[in-house]
Amino acid sequence: MYTNLNLLLRKISFLIILFCSNLFFSQYNNDVFTVVIDAGHGGKDPGNRGNGYFEKNIVLNIALGIGERLEKNKNFKIIYTRKSDKFVNLFQRAKIANDANADLFISIHCDAHSSNAYGAGTFVLGLHANERNFQIAKKENSVIFLEENYTQKYDGFDPENPESVISLVLMQEEYLDQSINAANFIQDSFVKNLKRKNRTVKQAGFIVLKYTYMPSVLIETGFLTNKNEGKYLNSKRGQNEMSKSIADAIIDYKKSILNTSIEPYQNYIVEDDPNNTFLKIQIASGSKFLPLKSYNFKGLFQLSYSKIGKNYKYYYENTNNYEKAKEFLLKAKKVGFKDAIIVPFNNGKRISLDDFFTINPN
Repeated sequence: MYTNLNLLLRKISFLIILFCSNLFFSQYNNDVFTVVIDAGHGGKDPGNRGNGYFEKNIVLNIALGIGERLEKNKNFKIIYTRKSDKFVNLFQRAKIANDANADLFISIHCDAHSSNAYGAGTFVLGLHANERNFQIAKKENSVIFLEENYTQKYDGFDPENPESVISLVLMQEEYLDQSINAANFIQDSFVKNLKRKNRTVKQAGFIVLKYTYMPSVLIETGFLTNKNEGKYLNSKRGQNEMSKSIADAIIDYKKSILNTSIEPYQNYIVEDDPNNTFLKIQIASGSKFLPLKSYNFKGLFQLSYSKIGKNYKYYYENTNNYEKAKEFLLKAKKVGFKDAIIVPFNNGKRISLDDFFTINPN
């Protein structure tokens, strides 16, 4: 009696999930894309003061301008690490992005140099290729000296020591390709739309990027120490143009990685699975093949796919335990796959949940 009741409840649960999924199936590329915009420095940390300007004020205006433009698109959700002149430590900036399950983190800065250097550049986390990149990262990382207990908070990281950077790189390695992809869109926008000098995409050890668990880019919008560029960046026109250029690049980046959709229930052969009975979480499908990298699927691992005709279906995890499958389903929904469903298979073919429980009564 208890077994029959339990089986009935499971069937009802599956039908509810299936009904809601088919009723509310939406285009994956129309899902909300969360961007965390980080205006560097702030409060007691003014940033660089090239030609008497305040980096903290300039980057805040650019950051707010980017957000204002993106918020006009209902498919974007914008979160700021600061919206006013206040100090936010580097660890907290990353935590804001992680708590939001952000799809992209960008940190806005202005550069400085003893020469008359100029031009906009973008950085992703990586080993310093040269002394110049180390000096840029050292300047941005030195803000931790304004924080209490920074040695414990940042695991003994020393901005003065190039060897400390090696520990930074490992944590962001999983997202490196997508970080470079996003940075390239931004850099290309600077060059094509604003005719800025191309300082290219570089890698360096920025601690603000270390603790983020998503594609992350640090942008040096230009040199305040250059008389003409500093004047441009401090102007309303310059800040508006930079904001628009970055916002346009982010829109293009989103289009490039989210060109896929979720489709209704159908039977088909699963090409890459063993001959047994199990449950997977279907998280997305579409005509475009996405490499099974966690950065393409909001940080999820244990990924697989199947193909029928021109369509691909993407799955997360694999278990023969229904309760465990529900846990996986909840996690997939929490990271943004709101239309994810539990899918049963047997001998490489999709089956009904009724058949799954018949085969696996426990």
